Amino acid sequence: MNQEKNVKPLSGYVMLLVELIILVIAIFLFMMKTPLFIILGIFTSVLWVFLLPGFTIVDPNHSKVLVLFGAYKGTIRENGFFWVNPFYVKKEISLRARNFDSERVKVNDKIGNPILISVILVWKVKDTYKAAFEVDDYELFVKVQTDAAVRKMAGSYPYDNFDDHNDRITLRSGMEEINTALEKEIDERLNIAGIDVLEARIGYLAYAPEIAQAMLRRQQAAAIVAARYKIVEGAVGMVEEALQMLGQKEIINLDEDKKAAMVSNLMVVLCGERETSPVINTGTLHQ
Repeated sequence: MNQEKNVKPLSGYVMLLVELIILVIAIFLFMMKTPLFIILGIFTSVLWVFLLPGFTIVDPNHSKVLVLFGAYKGTIRENGFFWVNPFYVKKEISLRARNFDSERVKVNDKIGNPILISVILVWKVKDTYKAAFEVDDYELFVKVQTDAAVRKMAGSYPYDNFDDHNDRITLRSGMEEINTALEKEIDERLNIAGIDVLEARIGYLAYAPEIAQAMLRRQQAAAIVAARYKIVEGAVGMVEEALQMLGQKEIINLDEDKKAAMVSNLMVVLCGERETSPVINTGTLHQ
């Protein structure tokens, strides 16, 4: 037996009625005050006491794992009031969905940068046999294996693609893919304990404090370079279009030197960070 087996126990209310009948019989036998009836009354009282431990209550979204002298006999998943063999050892296992917010752990990403990362996990028990007997403590098993999966996943992707632009998926930008990979990794690890992973996602992600400021400046520099590139690209296009329109409409004929001067002035105006101050030329273009 290496998987869960559902059992349907006797109704606890029926056995409670039987217990009341046995108790009444025991009292009646003791009242007869004859040796034979007293012996029968003792036997009946022992039977009454023996049957009492068989009563059990299963709350909603809970279960009871039944073990008889070391042998697994089944699991009660139905909630209610029941009676089972008094010799059964009953172990309660919750079937509710649970949240686990891991601690922030420091790991190195794919390119060696130290980062802080944590994960939020939603899980529940799907196989009570595995949860009870395949591992010592399934709740501790969830915590340890989740931590191991997070460390492995964090080391498989870069935090960002500063150094390796071929990495399309990063921890910072590829959240959907990362969470899917993380959920799959944790689900494979927890399957041995009969745990069903409902959701797994990164709860916290940041550079470690010792490099956080340097990486922030690096991100700012990259953003500035990207913005400058866009500005220059747009300015070149505008200058090119302006020269083409002037030539097509024959508004003015410019030689190469004048074109160079015009391009220089337009690039300064379009790419400068500050507003330009116009200078009105009242003479000729040569002045």
